[in-house]
Formats: sequence, structure tokens, C-alpha cells
Amino acid sequence: MGKPTGFIEFPHEAPTRRAIDERVQDYREVYEPFAEEKLQRQAARCMDCGVPFCQSGCPLGNVIPDWNDLVYRGRWREAYDRLRATNNFPEFTGRICPHPCESACVLGLIDEPVTIEQIEQEIIEHAFREGWVRPMPPRVRTGKRMAVVGSGPAGLACADQLNKAGHRVTVLERDDRVGGLLRYGIPDFKLEKRIVERRVALLRAEGVHFVTKAHVGKNYPVAKLRDFDAVVLCAGATKPRDLPIPGRDLDGVHFAWDFLWQQNKRVAGDSLEREDVRPIHAGGKHVIVIGGGDTGSDCVGTSNRQGAASVTQFELLPTPPDERLPHQPWPYYPMVLRTSTSHEEGVERRWSILTKAFEGRQGRVEHLRTVQVEFPTNGNGRPGFREVPGTDRIWPADLVVLAVGYTGPETDGMVGQLGLALDRRGAIETDGNYRTSVPGVFAAGDARRGQSLVVWAISEGREAARAVDAQLSGFIALPTKGVGDLPRV
Repeated sequence: MGKPTGFIEFPHEAPTRRAIDERVQDYREVYEPFAEEKLQRQAARCMDCGVPFCQSGCPLGNVIPDWNDLVYRGRWREAYDRLRATNNFPEFTGRICPHPCESACVLGLIDEPVTIEQIEQEIIEHAFREGWVRPMPPRVRTGKRMAVVGSGPAGLACADQLNKAGHRVTVLERDDRVGGLLRYGIPDFKLEKRIVERRVALLRAEGVHFVTKAHVGKNYPVAKLRDFDAVVLCAGATKPRDLPIPGRDLDGVHFAWDFLWQQNKRVAGDSLEREDVRPIHAGGKHVIVIGGGDTGSDCVGTSNRQGAASVTQFELLPTPPDERLPHQPWPYYPMVLRTSTSHEEGVERRWSILTKAFEGRQGRVEHLRTVQVEFPTNGNGRPGFREVPGTDRIWPADLVVLAVGYTGPETDGMVGQLGLALDRRGAIETDGNYRTSVPGVFAAGDARRGQSLVVWAISEGREAARAVDAQLSGFIALPTKGVGDLPRV
């Protein structure tokens, strides 16, 4: 634990956000640096709670009280060693994880929880500054060759673990740069891409081979996967959920991924003319974002930075409560009202609203039609919604962004050509050891479990790598969740 009375003495304190009128002018990260002595005080708030529920709240099983205590005592190197034992990429989770660990913090029952995510980020950044994070390729190679399809968080974690075990790993990425969701699905103001590039450079130096513009099932034949001893599919749940209503084919109605992908390209200095795509830009437009989740929030922040005339965000569900509801007790992650930094920058949020049609002229959207809904409980006790009479409304809209989630992996390429079985949700079906219906082919991350959190993707990648290594090696070498990693010498 940290200081025994730390949670009494020190109030919760978080990093300062840059001023709104400043940060909407650029795509740099929102938060100011946090002083080391302040962070140590925050780590001191960690209690001797007996059962650290924060660990059970973390999909990676991070041993959070250990590194909180070590940070409080100034033993940064040991804190880093303890953190990296269970988390391949704390620089990612320390920035973009919704920190379910903090929702499970015992201190959160009576006060603000420990700032676990911020402490995690500062540990890894301290380690980079001190030069402790350096390439450590395995001493011995097994002679086995692995292919990991997809370079998002699940693919990178899987590749890292398999490489540690001594296998030769090739990561196949369909885009022109490595990172998947981290690279093109998350704006730079939440995760600057230099952070991704720094980690990818380390993986390359440790022996992981990356092949970009390799779209398996398209320009990279599925038959070439036979060259590998095992294949792990970490291609994500990239099939966006559509909104098939009248006017959907109008120009100006776009999926969130396309909108964010283009802006991340611009920030990286790429020309969209080379990509042969029609530019999507919010400058001077009335923007409506349909979908109230994290992706929708990212689209709000991006629209404001592009100079939108107005930004409105729709959510079908009712306004979440400010506090936990009885059916979401501690230590579970509660569905409560959250205001992101993007929301702070300017948006009109609307709840319990259903989009009925897109309308426009000359093939371009000009407005959309909505109706309010309510959620009575039916006879089976299951909530449903019904339209509220007399609540029809027309909204001006020059750009509509659909951020209503993803239905699973795309099936018209690699998945279909391999003949993989899918589960009832449309995700790749696997057994308890991440094996698909095709021998030698495994799956992990969103492609297997459906759209989820970055921290779950990393956990899936680690666990899949462990299953692959155990099958090929005949014994278990890689660690399971929450257990120390292989020594890297």
C-alpha cells in the first residue's frame, strides 16, 4: 500500500486540461504535464483494502496496488517492472482506457477513486525518459513462424508475446501504417501518433516484422498464410453498423471510421488525393453525430477542430444517471453520465432521440428528421422504445456522422475465404483456447469478442499468444492474466 493515511490526507487531483480555445486549434493531447510530487501523493491514496478489487476490474489483471506503493516510495524502476509484467502497452491504456479499475477502487465507495490511469501513464513515461524501455529481443528462436493479421492493440500485444517466446512473427496490416485502431480510429488529441510509432519501433528492433498494405483476402492471398506455422486473426470488428433509413444514400452521410481515418491522415501529413477518396470535412457545416459513445465523442472533438458551424450529438437511449443504479453496484463499471473533453469543447447533446430520415436536394443531405422516444417496460420485463407522438423535428445538417458501433469482422474477404465459422453475433467463433474452426488459425480481440475496449484487446492478444505458444511448444511458457511476464534479458 501507499501511505496508510494518504487517502485521508490527500484529495483527488487530476492533470489540468489545456484551455479550450487553445486546444481546439491543434491536435495535440489535451492534458498538461503532471508534477511528479503530485503523482506520488495520488499514489499514496491507495488503501490497504485487503482485497484489491481494482485488479478484478482490470481485464489485464494489473497488480495495481504494487505499483501505486512503489511510485509513492519513489521506486520508479520497480514500479515499471511490475507494470510491464502484465501490460504490454501502458502508454496506450494510460491514455485511452476508460479505466474500469477506478470504478472498482474501494476508495471510490466513500470518495473519488485513486487516479490509477494517470499513475499508469506516468510510470511508463518516466521509464522512457530514464531509458529503461529498450529493445530486448529473445535469446533463442524456436524456428516457428507466426502470422498476426491486424496491427491494432490485440495484434500488437499478440505479436509482442509470441516474439518474446522466441517465434518469428510477421504482422500483416492492410493500411499503409502500423497501428490499426490506435493509428486511424483514435484522434491525436487523445493519443498522439508519436506514442504509437515509438512502441512500433521497439517491436521492430526486437524482431517483429511488419508488412503494410497487406490486405489478407484482397491483395494478399489467403493461400500465403499456409507459409506460417500458426495464424492469429486480430483484424478487429471493422464492419460498421449502418442506419438503413430513407435518404441514407445522400452525400454527406458518412461512417465515423471514414471521418476519423481521413483526419488522422491529414494530421500525419498525408494527401487524401493519393488515397483516391472524397474528402469529408466539418469546416463551416452543421454537424450531427449519431451515437453517444466514445467514438461519437471523438467525432465531436474532431468536428470542432475542423471549424464546424455547430455540432449536435444524438443518442437513442435516455440520459444516463449521475450516480450508480442499484442493478450496477460497485465494483462493476457503471453506466453513468460522462462528459468527455470533446463535449466540453462545444456540443449540444440530445437523448432519447430516433433519426427517421435524411433529406436533401441534388443528392446532398441538408437536414434530418427525428422523433423523441420513451422506454416503457413491456410485459416480459424487457425495455423497448416507442415513439412519442407530436415530437417530430427537423434539424439542419450538412454533415452526418454515424457512430453507432460495429457489427463484427468483415466477411467478404479473409473470413469468408478461410471458411471460418461465426457465432450468433457475427464474430469469429473460437473454442476456449482461441482456436477457430480452421486448424492452425486462431482469433483474438474485437474480431472474436465483438466491439470492446482497448484494454480488452491487449488482454485478448496476450491470452491468444499464450494459447498458440502452448499448442506449438507442448508446454506453457507465456504468463496468464495478472501473472509476471517472461524475463527479458
